[in-house]
Amino acid sequence: MEHALQPYTALVPRTDKLVVQKAGHTALVTIDNPPANTWDSDSLHGLPDLLSHLNNDPDIYALVLTGRGERFFSAGADLRLFADGDRARARELARLFGAAFEALRDFSGVTIAAINGYAMGGGLECALACDLRIAERQAQLGLPEAGVGLLPCAGGTQALSWLVGEGWAKRMILCGERIDGVRAERIGLVEECVEQGQSVAAALRLAAQVSRQSPVAVQYCKELIQGGRGQPINTLLARERERFVDLFELEDTLEGVNAFLEKRPPQWTRR
Repeated sequence: MEHALQPYTALVPRTDKLVVQKAGHTALVTIDNPPANTWDSDSLHGLPDLLSHLNNDPDIYALVLTGRGERFFSAGADLRLFADGDRARARELARLFGAAFEALRDFSGVTIAAINGYAMGGGLECALACDLRIAERQAQLGLPEAGVGLLPCAGGTQALSWLVGEGWAKRMILCGERIDGVRAERIGLVEECVEQGQSVAAALRLAAQVSRQSPVAVQYCKELIQGGRGQPINTLLARERERFVDLFELEDTLEGVNAFLEKRPPQWTRR
């Protein structure tokens, strides 16, 4: 069942460049910094604060992130910030980008990027920090930093390689190749390609599926999936078994099993 979007009144965001709405158990966050929805110090400080609040809201199971308007998801950083070659500013912005997108990566619920237009540089790195990505067919995705003498500094070289393999990561980063939503789906950069204007609706439908899952079980599963990236294969098998047993300390586990046996929807509590 789909839920209408409502204002998210539980929090006044630290920045008005991140607009929050709610649909059922999903928070919809819109990057609102026209004309290109770039990230700046204000929004980069605000994102971890917002995520921290949503992590502590027991009614939020998933987060959908998109850009305002029809043209841009996000164009990343405003290059004018780097025009004077100030190393101290560059270091601080790199730190802010890293902290913001790592907080997004580590969000306890499921995060879905609804890529409704250009996702370039830090904009694509933001999408890469999400668990899942849905792109509109006309969207343009790229990491063009090397073309202006820079490099992706918010996880792009690592996350892109992990998702699409070294070859396509090198094409996009070293050759500056940008791709549309159709090709992004083909190479595994996004999980779904949809028609223009449909990314948010598709992401909200997918996020609604999350509300049928145990939030704590989802959190544990996500932790294990992502934890395996830096480990030799099979390293986390013992941890996987431990987490399975840990779930039996929770009310949600008893509720989920009995709801299934009683043929009724479970009522999750995050406890």
